[in-house]
Amino acid sequence: MILIGLGANLPSEHGTPAQTLEVAKNHLIENKVQVLASSRTWLSSPVPYSEDQPWYANAVIAVKTDLYPAPLLALLQDIEADFGRVRTVKDAPRILDLDLLAYNDEVMASEYLTLPHPRLHERAFVLKPLMEITQEWVHPYLNKTLMGMIRDLDPKQKTTPLAKGEEYRVAG
Repeated sequence: MILIGLGANLPSEHGTPAQTLEVAKNHLIENKVQVLASSRTWLSSPVPYSEDQPWYANAVIAVKTDLYPAPLLALLQDIEADFGRVRTVKDAPRILDLDLLAYNDEVMASEYLTLPHPRLHERAFVLKPLMEITQEWVHPYLNKTLMGMIRDLDPKQKTTPLAKGEEYRVAG
């Protein structure tokens, strides 16, 4: 299973952060990435938490593609740039964040790409939406179940799914 995390907490030319995620999914489809399953959009507190930062709209998608991991990551970064993302400091607010979370059961680490994503198991905004796609996924390096990783999450991380048709809003 190839998994991509989507996140945004700043508006873009495409609308609210939640609307931006939907447009980003369409850009993936236009680039021959087939979306097999998609979570709802979740509203999530920033990690690490900051009162100065708006909450995020987050989602996880399972995809199918002929692209290998490195070219897929390059495509994700190109889409982020097309949406206006400028990388500044770590954990800065962003117009769009696309993360390659997992590529089947591959485990790899290089200067540019680590699979599975190195902080996936620590992020409620990834694990809870992922639960909507599959409850059977097991971390291929840690050998932990999705439920096990969710049980180990820091309880200070706040996430809530947006109801169908509900607009993104700043929470706190």
